[in-house]
Parts: sequence; structure tokens; C-alpha cells
Amino acid sequence: MNLTDAQKQLVATWINEGLKLSEIQKRIEKDFDLRPTYMDVKLLVSDLKLTPKDPEPPKEPVVVPGAKPAGPPGGAAKPTVPAATPGRVTVTADQLARPGSLVSGSVTFSDGKSANWHLDQTGRLGFAPNEKGYRPSPTDMQEFQVALEQEIARLGY
Repeated sequence: MNLTDAQKQLVATWINEGLKLSEIQKRIEKDFDLRPTYMDVKLLVSDLKLTPKDPEPPKEPVVVPGAKPAGPPGGAAKPTVPAATPGRVTVTADQLARPGSLVSGSVTFSDGKSANWHLDQTGRLGFAPNEKGYRPSPTDMQEFQVALEQEIARLGY
């Protein structure tokens, strides 16, 4: 791929901005009206003696008070059950996910009421309170969402 010095300088700027090779490929196509392959872009970057920046490492999850870690899925069929802490939302994951679920578990809300939850293979959340008609407070639901996200990340999903 033959580029002018100005175009090569622009590619170097994109690399320094942290763009990925696939993003640079799209920019070359859009800005220079060229259709390079991914390998063309990779060779160009190598010829220019540039190194794409590594993405930032993922941040450590924040621990929500009252959320008790559970073991990874695939263990025994018995779910982990935390001791309910008044005023806190606790989320646990089952050691063996419920049928049709990628991951499942339970949640205990600040008022002591509990519910089961599951995520299916498409990422949809299912939520079933143990008491018919129960609706947790908006604050509890926010805390549940944060704790659930952390639990799922801890499990590696």
C-alpha cells in the first residue's frame, strides 16, 4: 500500500491516539479512499515502526458491602446461601446454574425478602420474587444491579 508522507503521519497520529488496527483500516478507507486489508494495515504499521497501544487493563471490581462471594459454576448442585444482613442487598450465584441459564442465583433485599435470578445465554435477566407481587425498592434494585454485575464479573462472565 503506497501512502504519501502526510498520510503516513496521519496513521502514526491514529496509533498514538490508541486506535486499533481495525479502526485504522476503516479510517484509511474513509479518509484516503483506499480499501486495505487488515494485513495491509498491520504491515504498514510495522513498516512505520509503530506499536499499537495496549488497551487499559480492566479495573478491579468494587465490593458492595454485604455481597458474599460464591464459588464458580460447575461445582456441587447445592446453591450458596449467605446470612442475610439487615439493611443490605446480598447476591449469590448458584454453584450449578439452573437449566436453561448461563448463570443463576438468589438475592436477599434490605427488608429480608428474597428472589431468584438468572441470566440466559443471550444475556437476558430473569427475576422471580419468592413472595408473589413483591417489588423491591428502587434503591434495593440499584444495589442489586451493582452487586449482580460484580458477582458475574467475579465468576468470569
